[in-house]
Amino acid sequence: MRLSTVLAALLLVGATAEVKAQFGPQKDMDTKYATELIQPGSVAPDFKMQTIDGKKFQFSKFAKGKTVVLDFWASWCPDCRKDAPEVVRMQQAYKQHGIEFVGVSMDTDVEAWKKAVEQFGIAYTQVSELKKFKDTDIAQAYGVKWIPSMVVVGPDGKIQLSTVLPYKVDKYLKELTTGAYVPAQKGERVSIDGDHGKLAAIIQKPELKVGEQCPMVIFCHGFSGTKDGPMFELICDSLQAHGIASIRFDFNGHGQSEGEFKDMTVPNEIEDAKKVVAYVSSLPYVDGLAIAGHSQGGVVAAMTAGELSEAQGKPAFKAVALMAPAAVLREDAIRGNTMGKMYDPFDPGEYVELFGGLKLGGNYIRTAFTLPIYETAAKYQGPAIIVHGNADRVVPYTYGERFHQIWPGSEYVMQEYFDHGFSQNIYRSTDLVAQFLIKTLK
Repeated sequence: MRLSTVLAALLLVGATAEVKAQFGPQKDMDTKYATELIQPGSVAPDFKMQTIDGKKFQFSKFAKGKTVVLDFWASWCPDCRKDAPEVVRMQQAYKQHGIEFVGVSMDTDVEAWKKAVEQFGIAYTQVSELKKFKDTDIAQAYGVKWIPSMVVVGPDGKIQLSTVLPYKVDKYLKELTTGAYVPAQKGERVSIDGDHGKLAAIIQKPELKVGEQCPMVIFCHGFSGTKDGPMFELICDSLQAHGIASIRFDFNGHGQSEGEFKDMTVPNEIEDAKKVVAYVSSLPYVDGLAIAGHSQGGVVAAMTAGELSEAQGKPAFKAVALMAPAAVLREDAIRGNTMGKMYDPFDPGEYVELFGGLKLGGNYIRTAFTLPIYETAAKYQGPAIIVHGNADRVVPYTYGERFHQIWPGSEYVMQEYFDHGFSQNIYRSTDLVAQFLIKTLK
């Protein structure tokens, strides 16, 4: 076997393994920095300290019958300062559910501690031994070797979670207070004429009075995905609760829609999206549209917004929301490497067989090769949000950043440690999009 063939085979194996790894369990910071933190199931050690204003504090009395989050931090700690706004946000979000937060400071300088508390708007209880981090009794009792660290104590006084990653605490508290996601499949099922046959879709809308109208958000799923699953369903539920309708649909060759996957291309998905736009625009209760998309669906949403805006001479949507938009698909086609499968981009043949028996059509590769993604998307200049994770190895976050650059008025949220599917905390990612759409459309 020639050396070039061997190298190609090794590259293929490596690329495929990386793609699979992106969607599987990933090591995170806890495997390095939380190894000695007190473990779930342990009884939370009691402690006595002074609050920031000099009052006596005993944890067991304060925490009795409550869920309490202990936030180990210090004003001099750069990572603590970086995470502080998110901890403050969580405390504000969950206090209505009776969740308490206690900041355990490793400061020795009271004035520096007070200054940081004021700077970040920290309104929850703050305590400290006013000793050096390694000399504190609390660090020994809770196994804190790294700050920031967070520990959740349940109403029974036992540890529920210990981590150095705020998003894990947020996910735990979200499920504790509102319940874990359960597929509901709510809404009205409709069929829409698409570019390659009928498109299966689900409409969710609020209760409306006779003659009343509301905005409608169109959701575009990603490559080989479907309309179903927590990412879109969570957002649609939030929108419905705030008086906004939504429609999510399967592109041609996907899910319950007609057509074959090998005939799917980005241009014909754009045509599918346009047909959905036309359909919902004709509904008498719809007043204003927005469009959202994940991964390849983000590219379709952005390009649809650009094409329709150019045709109308004004922004075609009241808002656009992109989640990990996969503008890398053009470079993937040029490299001849889609989802880890390598091929000759100049002669892909009728199709390229991908994982799970999926057949990627040669027309997909040929059209992606010259797809003017950003040039087309730039023709939309209305409100937009782009949410991307910096641990996304399917679509590097820089592709999301570029949408932010071509849409100067857009919001850009880079979620630290989050992957392509936002699996670290899907609730936070979907809340960001839902809150933006609600704020912009209502």
